[in-house]
Amino acid sequence: MRLIERDFYLNKLKDVMGTPDIKVITGVRRSGKSKLLEAFMAYVLDTDPSASIIHINFNLNAYEHLTEYHALNDYIENAYVPGKNNYIFVDEVQMCSGFERAINSLHASEKYDIYITGSNAFLLSSDLATLFTGRTFEIEVFPFSFAEFVRYFELTDQYSAFNRYIREGGMSGSYLYKTPESKYSYISDVFNTLIVRDIQRKYRIRNMPLMERLCDFLIDNISNQISTRSVAASFIREHDKTNDRTISAYIKYLCNAFAFYKVRRYDIQGKRYLASNDKYYLSDHSFKYAKLGTKNADYGRMIENIVAIELLRRGYELYAGVLYKKEIDFVAIKRDEKIYIQVSNSIDDPDTFKREVNPLLRIRDAYPKLLLTRTRQEAYQYEGVQVIDVADWLLHD
Repeated sequence: MRLIERDFYLNKLKDVMGTPDIKVITGVRRSGKSKLLEAFMAYVLDTDPSASIIHINFNLNAYEHLTEYHALNDYIENAYVPGKNNYIFVDEVQMCSGFERAINSLHASEKYDIYITGSNAFLLSSDLATLFTGRTFEIEVFPFSFAEFVRYFELTDQYSAFNRYIREGGMSGSYLYKTPESKYSYISDVFNTLIVRDIQRKYRIRNMPLMERLCDFLIDNISNQISTRSVAASFIREHDKTNDRTISAYIKYLCNAFAFYKVRRYDIQGKRYLASNDKYYLSDHSFKYAKLGTKNADYGRMIENIVAIELLRRGYELYAGVLYKKEIDFVAIKRDEKIYIQVSNSIDDPDTFKREVNPLLRIRDAYPKLLLTRTRQEAYQYEGVQVIDVADWLLHD
């Protein structure tokens, strides 16, 4: 498989190189965590002449004898080289029983610079403070962005490239397959076998048919407002034995595993968060095609999903805006920065343009307002709203 340097994530690792934190690389399965770890190891060897690398990859049978934390700890301590900068790299750390005890002990010794990756369901952001007594620095890896997709395939026409990205998505493992059928088969396998199976093992779920139907429902309703009570009521009408607490728990598990991202609603006028009817977006939009097929594809929702993940990748807190009963697709916040964003597949129809731009025009503060759509032309302004081709926006921060 052809490799590209994922500078965005690599630079984050370079910035914390040598710090006392436990560096934890997380993200959805098959998003490239292991390859990122390998790329960073190569960088360490190139730049630190005093580096001593201790690398354990639990995907390989060669390290099966280290799947108990005492054995892992002893192996690393025996590999320690005095007078060197000792780096620990552990891939799929959750495959070692009691791994947190070994990592905490090694960290407490203050002799190592520690980097680990783990299964999405077993190394959760919410668990890190509990698992590790030392300070952790988390780097969340997403599937390939549109910019990475363009670099990987060395594409020059950004507009045709974006049409292709909408269909193929960012799961780079699928790029090796030649036909759409084989690509989607791989992507479906990632979702079913690796994501859902991990969740079943982590939370010991017995009613997997319900979980699978819920997955299909959420995939089919990306960007729609969803109430767990209404979902539960709908499933009960279909003779499923469930309730809103179970549905809520299952959705939380899916979000913990980075299969979906929850976006809460935000009252722009009242400046408060709304407690009901959240929205959910897939970690990669290709999962929808792989699971539910490509017929009746709603390109507007797919593009909205792409924009949501790109905003999260760029480090924004993300909310769905509400203003005078009008919906703003995204309120993106990063420290003192705030951006209001509407997303549309096309604004060629005047009525569609008016419907998309009017909610932005009603916002009275001075923060930037963007309408992202497929214009195939240079950005322009309409009464203070920046209208930008979505492919262009994705390629340029």
